[in-house]
Amino acid sequence: MSTTGRAVTDADATSDIAAQLREAGFVRLFAHADGDSLAASGVLARALDDIDSPFQISVVETREEYLNRSERTDDAVVVPIGIDPGQTDESVLSAIRPTARPTSVTAFEIARDLGVTPDAVLALAGAVASGAAIGADDTAGVLDAAVERGVEQRPGVGLPVDDLSDGLAHSTLFHASYSGRPEAVQATLAELALPAELDADAHRRIASLVALDATAVDEGQARAAEAIEGALSPYTIPDGPFATVEGYADVLSAVASDAPGTGIALALGYDARSDALSAWRTHAAAVHDGLQTGTTGRYDGLFVARVEDAPVRTTARLLLEYRSPEPTALVVSDDEAAVAAVDEAGVASVEDALASAIETTGGEFTGTNRRGYARFEGETKSFIAAFREAL
Repeated sequence: MSTTGRAVTDADATSDIAAQLREAGFVRLFAHADGDSLAASGVLARALDDIDSPFQISVVETREEYLNRSERTDDAVVVPIGIDPGQTDESVLSAIRPTARPTSVTAFEIARDLGVTPDAVLALAGAVASGAAIGADDTAGVLDAAVERGVEQRPGVGLPVDDLSDGLAHSTLFHASYSGRPEAVQATLAELALPAELDADAHRRIASLVALDATAVDEGQARAAEAIEGALSPYTIPDGPFATVEGYADVLSAVASDAPGTGIALALGYDARSDALSAWRTHAAAVHDGLQTGTTGRYDGLFVARVEDAPVRTTARLLLEYRSPEPTALVVSDDEAAVAAVDEAGVASVEDALASAIETTGGEFTGTNRRGYARFEGETKSFIAAFREAL
């Protein structure tokens, strides 16, 4: 296995990775199961294809899964993306570790250092999936390149499809009273008397409708008002796989979690739109159902939702942004858990808290300071208790 323990933190490190990839006989990309990392793997894979370098992409959910699968790579160059391998010696190539900077932006810069023109739209969608604001410092260069590709901002809501009933019902960029129910969206839109061809004014009215509904919460309204901004004033994609960059990001996040094979095909540029949208709808319906029917409990600094079949990572993000009165949200099922916390949560590290809980219950996990995912052993209530104590 080709190795170095250096993390990507600056332009020199980015250039170093590009140099090693250029000389590699075979590259193994391990993307964490999130939309940003999936997009980053696609950006790098397409760049490798452009320079005729063979590669393989795998999607992994936890550090343990990455370690187990990367041990069988022989002499391949290994690049973990969006997951901290927990290794600082010569056991891993330059990891694109999870930080506040979108991994898609780093991948975009590595691809440029390889001498190719990276897919700016995919990279921008990945950045949005990470929670980054389009046009912020980290994304400015990617946005400029995407604009050159024809990406253009307009009023309205960022959806992957043009059908408003479908898009608004299944978006996981926000949670509203009609989320998960296309027929309820149709009834709500009927009250707006929209024109057959939507103009800028019609798009603004739709955006206002969504924003008012999604932020109509008793507690945490300021957080919801901030979160909904990421779904509004979208960037359209001419002749793209999805209608907007924000919608693209939404689909990437869904397939990374629930349909990684479809996600890899999508990230590589294959025609996987139909399968990806199907997975996105199924994912969204389960998420919104979990938010509406899950059993909740409030503790000092922590809001917990117990769900049955909802994808825990997306559910935790939306629970924090649109429902939680506390700064940390935990979603648990029978054997999975996900955590989302705001910067001012007062938590030293979500990753550390998960590590402590898993040490108590058994299982495996991955995480950052503010996000985390775990597969735990034993009873759900035991995991919740262990996590609360660690928090």
